[in-house]
Amino acid sequence: MHKVIQTIREDGYSSTKARQFSESVIREMSRIAAAHNAINLAQGFPDFPAPDAIKQAAVQAVLGDHNQYAVTWGTKGLREAIAGKVQRDYGVSIDPERQLTVCCGATEGMIATLLATINPGDEVIIFEPFYENYGADVILCGAVPKYVSLQPPEFNFNRDELAAAFSEKTKAIIINTPNNPTGKVFNREELELIADLCIKYDVLAINDEIYEHILYDNTKHIPIWTLPGMADRTIAVNSVSKTFSVTGWRIGYVQASPEITASVRKVHDFLTVGAAAPLQVAAEAAFKFGADYYQELSGFYSERRDYLLTALEKVGFNCVKPLGAYYIMADITPFGWDDDVAFAKYMASEIGVAVVPGSSFFRPDSTAGKTLVRFCFCKKFETLQAAVERLQKLIVKR
Repeated sequence: MHKVIQTIREDGYSSTKARQFSESVIREMSRIAAAHNAINLAQGFPDFPAPDAIKQAAVQAVLGDHNQYAVTWGTKGLREAIAGKVQRDYGVSIDPERQLTVCCGATEGMIATLLATINPGDEVIIFEPFYENYGADVILCGAVPKYVSLQPPEFNFNRDELAAAFSEKTKAIIINTPNNPTGKVFNREELELIADLCIKYDVLAINDEIYEHILYDNTKHIPIWTLPGMADRTIAVNSVSKTFSVTGWRIGYVQASPEITASVRKVHDFLTVGAAAPLQVAAEAAFKFGADYYQELSGFYSERRDYLLTALEKVGFNCVKPLGAYYIMADITPFGWDDDVAFAKYMASEIGVAVVPGSSFFRPDSTAGKTLVRFCFCKKFETLQAAVERLQKLIVKR
């Protein structure tokens, strides 16, 4: 019998890329919340039912035997429904046969987009704070992230800092508006400046706009791809998750020029083959909802934003009022803390409310998020009220 000698590689079996980022802190906080029976105001998923119409459409799709592979880049009906929505909302005609790719959520849409367009060594500009996937996605592509700060309280960027981030090495810039985690909505002047730099340096704009219809105080979402010169150099990543309260469905899509779409479709095919067929059929029904649905959605979340924002400020947090999405960034220094991770764990275990530590939205070597946490308010009023009741313990402990 040969003796088997077990050895471990000196560098382990993790790739160099995988060692450059951690697991999702947001998803980790959901597990911590469950372990402590804490109210989960960390991960951004609703705890209320999705619209009846979209649920019934899903049931009918399954019963109607739409249960096998769909066309790799999405059912024809869904792509046509998305194109119809784009025409209604923005007055722009897109070709559903050549400009849309249905993916397994915006998460796959983003990584498929980057893998399809970015080469190792390219530079990708990311506004900071940022949704945590962006940094990991860029690293997985072998590219180099270049960060530009969004400065509170309005989370505006410095024009000179942004201009300095662009160079001949820049391949793309990632824009998330309305923004997670800050709630910032980029205005036309800011987007025009970004567009001018993209055109000057021949750079792609990758626009994550999954919160496009969750807006407050008469704020308007302006897709950068509607600006002059940007239609063919913008890739829009979107999803049904947030707008229709079905985060578990994982139905997203990428909108781009025919040339870019051809590359995205190839990568998407080998990443996942395709998104869930019956849920694509159901999502088609959702994209036919009228303007009143989106107005009600903003009003629904606006009430929750105002309620939680007021409650947090009364407890003692310093907060930034979001203009879009459904998150509130809060400063923890009034409570004497300067370690966001420790504070988030304390909140879950001792206060009974889970939040996301702010540092997860910043580059690993940054200290800018150490005094911040993120709350989400995409919850039933009863959930928010229960969370606010638990937060009263912070007043005693200050």
